[in-house]
Order: sequence, then structure tokens, then C-alpha cells
Amino acid sequence: MSDTNLVYAYAVLRRTPEAAAAAAHLRGVAGEPIHLVDPAVTSPPLAFAIGHVPPADYDDTPLQAHLHDVDWLESTVRSHHAVVAALVASGAAVLPLRLATVYRDEDTARQALDTRRGYFLSLLDRLTGHVELGVKIYAAPDITPPEADAESAQDPLMGLGVGRAYQVIRRRRQRRNEDAWRTVVQAAARLTETAGTLAVDRVAHTPERGSLAGTAPGTNIGNDAYLVPKDRVTAFRTGILTAAQGVPGLRVEITGPWAPYSFALQPEPHEETAA
Repeated sequence: MSDTNLVYAYAVLRRTPEAAAAAAHLRGVAGEPIHLVDPAVTSPPLAFAIGHVPPADYDDTPLQAHLHDVDWLESTVRSHHAVVAALVASGAAVLPLRLATVYRDEDTARQALDTRRGYFLSLLDRLTGHVELGVKIYAAPDITPPEADAESAQDPLMGLGVGRAYQVIRRRRQRRNEDAWRTVVQAAARLTETAGTLAVDRVAHTPERGSLAGTAPGTNIGNDAYLVPKDRVTAFRTGILTAAQGVPGLRVEITGPWAPYSFALQPEPHEETAA
């Protein structure tokens, strides 16, 4: 393991005086100062926003251990996002990089910028003037997926003479749940179609389950990210919320605007860390 600090890259951006000034006041995931580094080719101006981080935390082996530490991960994500958000607020066109994109040194980072220059510029062209909005769709807590309901219906007691009336009640409840679930799923599909007409792109993330769902009530049946022009954010929110009104058992949560993380394809972390 090297004793020399590694280079943690937060974002690719078009260098502007405003972005450089904003970076100069930032601190990163290890409390380190942030600055911009440029590639050898400087026209059009392109830069990495970077900080120097200790290998004791960010070299391959310790980093893999940290990624299983929920508290460390949450703190790092927040710090990473704070740097990206501040750069976005400066008005710069920003391509956010994935968490823990680490290079061996600044020269290696510059080489990565040179090698992928055309790729980064094309992504920046596509994302400039756009933000990411998240749309999560929930079914009410009393509406459950039919598979889960069917499993619960296989109650061992039902075979022990608990009564025909009880079985009839259970079947009716199951049918009502299936009808309610079908209504919510169909409404969610229509909502997704509406969102697609208001955005320029969509990434469908896996619905959140278990601990990932947090304390949100109900079952998450849609967890999508949309790329939306900045001047269309209000119209997007209004359109989605209007489309969700009046649907029993359906709840929608819209988050953002964020830097377009879901639409920024980045290099794998540590791909350039060879000595």
C-alpha cells in the first residue's frame, strides 16, 4: 500500500472561473481541500474536481471494507454529493462521477481525462441544462403484492376445520387486494408514460425493499430517475402529481432536482490505480 495520498475524483466539468472559485472553498470526503486539475489538451476547457485522500481509507482493500460500513458509507455519500452540488450551484456544466472514483496520482487522473476527453465532452453536451428528478410510486400499506397475499392465505389452520365462513372471508379479502393491486399497478404504468412525455430520458431503478425502503409507508412499486430540462421542472412536478390525483391506494414522491447521477456513465472506480 502506498504512503502517498490517492486522488479522489468527484466530477468532470467545463472549467470556468466560477467553478474554480467554488472548488477552492470546498472540502471533500476526507475533509481535504478540493481543486481542479486539467488535462494536457485544454481546449475546450475540461477538468476533474479532485481531492487527495489517504490510502489507509481509499486504497482497494480498506475501501472494500468501508463500503460494507453503513455509517461510513452514508457520511461519504453526503460529502461526495455536497461537493458535486456546490459545483452545480456555481453554474458549471457538471458530470458527477460515481462514489469512490480513485486514481493513483494527478498525472494518472490527467491521462484519464485525455483518454476519455471526447466521451466526457459528449456527455456534458447532452446533460447541460438538465437535472435529474426522482419519482417513487407507492401502493398503500394495506395493498400488498398478490404473491405475498397468496402466501399468507396458505394458513395451516385453514386445514384444521376453522370453518367455511373464515375461508370465504379470506378469499374475498384476497380478491379485493388483488383488484386494488391491479388498479395501482395500472395507474403506476400510466404515470410512467406521462413522466416519459415530460422528460428526455428515464432510468428505471430497482424498487426499494426492506431496509432500503426506510420508513416510507406502503410498497415501493416504481423507483425511476428522469432527465428533465431545467425550465421544465415545475411542469414535470405538476404533471406527475396531477396524474396521480384521485387514484385510491397510490402515493407519489418526487425528489430533486439533483445533478444527473443516473445519466452520467462513468469509468469504474480504481480503473486507473495501477502504479
